[in-house]
Order: sequence, then structure tokens, then C-alpha cells
Amino acid sequence: MSIDPRTPVVVGVGQSAERIEDTDYRAMSPVELAAAAAQAALADSGVEPARLAQAIDAVVATRQFENSIPKAPAPLGKSNNFPRSVARLIGAEPARAVLDKVGGQGPQKLLSEFAAEIAAGTADVVLLCGSDATSTLRHFAKAEDKPDFGETVEGQLEDRGYGLEEFVEHYTVIHGLTGAPVQYGLLENARRARLGMNTADYLQAMGELFAPMSKIAAKNPFSASPVERTVDELTTISTTNRMICDPYPRLLVARDQVNQGAAALVMSVAAARRLGVSEDRWVYLHGHADTHSQRLLERTDLGAYPAAVAATTEALAMAGIGFDDIAAMDLYSCFPVPVFNICDAFGLAGDDPRGLTLTGGLPFFGGAGNNYSMHAIAEAVAVARSAAGRFAFVGANGGMMSKYSVGVYSAAPAPWTPDRSAQPQAVLDAAPKVAVTERAEGPATIETYSVRYDWETRTGIIIGRLDADGSRFLATTEEDDLVALLSDGEPLGTPITVRALDYGNRCSLR
Repeated sequence: MSIDPRTPVVVGVGQSAERIEDTDYRAMSPVELAAAAAQAALADSGVEPARLAQAIDAVVATRQFENSIPKAPAPLGKSNNFPRSVARLIGAEPARAVLDKVGGQGPQKLLSEFAAEIAAGTADVVLLCGSDATSTLRHFAKAEDKPDFGETVEGQLEDRGYGLEEFVEHYTVIHGLTGAPVQYGLLENARRARLGMNTADYLQAMGELFAPMSKIAAKNPFSASPVERTVDELTTISTTNRMICDPYPRLLVARDQVNQGAAALVMSVAAARRLGVSEDRWVYLHGHADTHSQRLLERTDLGAYPAAVAATTEALAMAGIGFDDIAAMDLYSCFPVPVFNICDAFGLAGDDPRGLTLTGGLPFFGGAGNNYSMHAIAEAVAVARSAAGRFAFVGANGGMMSKYSVGVYSAAPAPWTPDRSAQPQAVLDAAPKVAVTERAEGPATIETYSVRYDWETRTGIIIGRLDADGSRFLATTEEDDLVALLSDGEPLGTPITVRALDYGNRCSLR
């Protein structure tokens, strides 16, 4: 088939990693990790890297952990212009440097966005990259002899801001929703409530979903924790697998102590031909979609993820295939519930012979912050290249099941299709919403819950419904009897009393 010269293709992917226990550990900075991955992506194209680097007109980066929260500490220092620091190390001088918002959907969303720019002629050769060195940062944070990652680089930077307002609000923060595990715990227990499962059976199901991922992580040279785990290991509470936030023990939580980088090189067909990139390196984006959810507390079913289902459905429709046609997939696995939602919607089993991850999953391969799905894209490109008719699927999740971006990859030539996400998004936006009462008073019932074991005082976090009008609210509790029920019993549907105080809602058994 004749291919439009403006058609975007992925021509190179690369990954980098190091572990503190490695004999060749070098304490690489986030910039160095991203640059190593970028250099690998340039080499992966089959063209002399220095020549390709000079052709890059945009370097686009995801945010690192220490640059994902305003005024976040950076004990080892950081670059003032991350994408240009990376560019400098690989010998590139791009006209444009972009630092994206926070969100795990970012790598796939950025690839779709800049593929569209390439198709429109506003970009030609784009390097996408990102990294995190949180393991190194924590290792040296209090050391006297520590590396200095501080760097000042001049030049343009399109800083898109943090974007935290899209899924963080004052009301949730004052009720203890200050980290991912507790918020996903609320969503996980809401799904359990809908299914009518008890806590033991649900824990077993989570273990059975994630244990096969650890087998893949054990064989991946870039894994932060390349150890195969059994279901019993994942679900048995112990000193090494302590509870973090209900219902999650440590081994079912995304591993954020990583030193990892990943990158992808995307360009037009015209540029690929001009630069001499062989067609056997080209991979096409056959389908793509980006959607977002309603405000967390307004969703009718807190355990469901209709935005992920809608994005997946749209991307597959664009590619003209069904899930049965997918040869390999990576479902964003920060916690079980986002994976369960795709499995529920498309009839996938945890032991699907294709596997549900290409990397090994976030708890085992590593949850490299906003950049995890760049690793998934790198693996998907390798799968797509292995045979022209093979399709690889990347599902990337951001926020608290807040945003979902999908890419369907294949080496089979395909024309570029512009984004069509507006239509499914309009349907999502028009869906019914639950009324929220922020200052809640009176009798109520528990809709879903989590428990913060990571606080000095064990604290219950509750989403409840007021008996008076069915509106939803957030509340916390430190009362021994209710915390005990939340930790060791079955609290779903339990009658409670809620009262509004100046510093948030508090609840007790009634």
C-alpha cells in the first residue's frame, strides 16, 4: 500500500536500569538514566545515533517523582530543564523541549499526541523519554557523601505544569487521600462490594491476578525486582509483606523504588527514509484513544472504570480488530483494580496465555512513576516487529483511575487516523453522577473503605452514603471498634454515624 510520507512511525525504543546491589552500580541520575534509554532508542533504529540525534526537533519528557509535586524535596538536586539536559547528553539540539503533566497515562498519550503533530507537519523527529532514580535518591538522601544531580541548562522549555488539580482536591486530602494505595484501596473494596466477595476470596483473586506477572518480571533484565512470586507469597501477611493500606499488602502495590529510564523515537515516514531507517524498524500506531473519568466521588460505581473500557473499545475499533487479535498486551498494573476492569470488560483471565503484562507489572518490574508505560511501549514495539501481522496493546492509567490512554501497535503499514476520543468522552461526560455532601451529618452506611496502616495511628478511611438522601461523603475514624471492624471484619454496608467538624468528617459505629 502507498504510505503518506507524513505518517508517523516508531523507529527506535530503549530502556535503561540499574539496581543498588548490582556490581556495576553507578548511581546514575534521572537525566543519565533517560539519556541512556534515549541512546539505546537511537541505536535501536539501526542508524548511526549521532546522525539521528542531530535530526531531533523535539524532546518530550515525563516528570520525575521529585518534580511531580510543587516544592517537593530533591535531596540530590535536579535539572531545571530535564528534556534539554537529556538532549545535551545525546548530542541533540531540539527546537522544542516539553515537560509533561503528572499521570501514568502520559507516555502513551504523548506518543499519540506527537504522532498527530508529525502527521500534521508541525513536528518531524520526536524523542519521548523519562526516568526515575527513586531507589538511588532514597539510598543517598541522608548520606554525607552523596551525588549531585543539580544542573542548570539554558533554553526554551514548555513546562505543562503538574496537573494535580485534575485528580487531587482539598476535600480528599483532608480525609487522608494523600497517596495512591489508600485511594485505590477504596476503589478495590468498592469492586469487591459489587461482586459480593469476602475479603479472603478477594485477596486470593488479587494474588492470582498478579502472580503470573512476577514470572515475566523475573526474566526481564530491566526489572527492579526480578523475583518470581507465588500466590501465597503475595497474599500472606508477614514482616516482609506488611499491610500498606487495606486491602493491599506490600507485594500487591506498585514498586516505586526504581532506577529506570525508557525512551521512544518517533518520526515521519519521510524522515525515516531520509535518514536511512530500514522499514523493518518501523512500527505503526494502528489505534489510539485518550479518555478521562468523572470526579472520583461522583462516579456511580467506584469500582468500575468506564473511561478505560471506552478508550480500549475506541482504539481497537480504530485498528479494526478485537481483543482476540491482540498478540501481547500490557495492562497498567499499579494495583489490581485497573487490571480487573479491563479483564471484566473484555473477558480476559488472569492466566491468559498471552500474559497481561509485557514488562512484569508495576509491583515487580517497577512502577517508574509517570514513565512506566514508556517501558510498555518499548516492549510492545519489540513484539510488533517480531511479525508483521502481530498486534501489541498498551493500556496506560493515570491518577485514581482518572485517565486512560491506549495504543495498538503493529509493523503492518497503516495510514494515520486522527484522534476520535471526543465521541466516547462525550458519552462518559453525560453519565449520571452521585451527589456529594462534603459536610456530612447523621446516620449513614459504609459504601467502601480502606485502612491506613502506614500512619502512626491506624486510621479508617470511609466513603459513605447518608441515609437521609443517599448522597456520598468522605470520613475518617480512629475509634477502636470501627477500626477493628475495618481491619479484620466485614464493614461494607455497616450502619455508622457521621459528624462534620472543622477539619473534616468523623464517623463511628451506631
